[in-house]
Amino acid sequence: MGYQLASFDLLTPEAALQAVESAYGLSLDGTVSAYPSYVNRVYGVRTDDGADYVVKFYRPGRWSQEAVIEEHTFLGDCANAEIPVVEPIADADGDTLASLEVSDESNSDEFHFALFPKRGGRNFDAETDEQWFRLGSIVARCHLAAQTREAHHRPICTPTEWTAPFVRELLEEGVVHPELAQELQALADELLPLIAPYFRAAPFHRIHGDCHRGNLLDRPGEGLLMIDFDDMMVGPAVQDIWLLLPGHAADCRRELTMLLEGYDTFLEFPRKSLALIEPLRFMRMIHFLAWRARQRHDYWFLREFPDWGTKQFWIREMEDLKMQADIVREQLRGDEGSHAGPGPSFA
Repeated sequence: MGYQLASFDLLTPEAALQAVESAYGLSLDGTVSAYPSYVNRVYGVRTDDGADYVVKFYRPGRWSQEAVIEEHTFLGDCANAEIPVVEPIADADGDTLASLEVSDESNSDEFHFALFPKRGGRNFDAETDEQWFRLGSIVARCHLAAQTREAHHRPICTPTEWTAPFVRELLEEGVVHPELAQELQALADELLPLIAPYFRAAPFHRIHGDCHRGNLLDRPGEGLLMIDFDDMMVGPAVQDIWLLLPGHAADCRRELTMLLEGYDTFLEFPRKSLALIEPLRFMRMIHFLAWRARQRHDYWFLREFPDWGTKQFWIREMEDLKMQADIVREQLRGDEGSHAGPGPSFA
């Protein structure tokens, strides 16, 4: 199964409750609420005196313990800079990552998990210039904290180090329909070397990595709350900007302008890295395919996505990838014609 991630078949709600009680010395009332998460397992739990917590069980085989601790460290750095985030709770020994080993007659798995205080909020759908400005401001504050420390166990967001391995994985695992595998290989072989030079001049540091609007909540009276740092990586600041946009960058000039104005109030945004937006979108499409592929044998995945991996599925995906590749090629041609080198032809 190569790159297939371990499943959560052995992790029951009862085992989760017992693990939290044992690791953190809490007395829980038995309430377990499952939260949607396509990679990890996340449960809401409650103590006998009514305190609510969220426990996240990390999918085995996805991150090393060191990588998870780097996520927690980043959260701590943000919190120390007074950026609204949800920090993991430390146990009696000061550790923020605990483990649970579960086995049955034929299998055994170790699950690492972390406990967080429950923090609610409402979705923040930016519409006005002021709201887009607010989004840019909080991302910049996060990046200021990010630049205070390095991460050594997280993905590096470049076509060579991040995307090319996902392409190999998809092809080596045989999940791409045979009639379309060569087409995917040819598209990646063409596009990834074309966009790689654009990444060499961009400043890299720790970033959220999955900074779409669903991961920013509005808490009335408190402001915006950044959540779900699970996909934290080392990459260019623009990765945490373009995911906030409601469409392609060329169609979102107003929103992008206000995001950058908000960002600039705390940290100067490297404008040339705007040229990475559409290449990053292409890279994310491949990343998403690979992560879905790793879950293709899970019971819940088969139930929710019964047509995943079929010929029709791959025909649709290849059409989307080719359309995005056309957008990237058009941008590259515009940059070459400007005689200014790689730059934001749509800005």
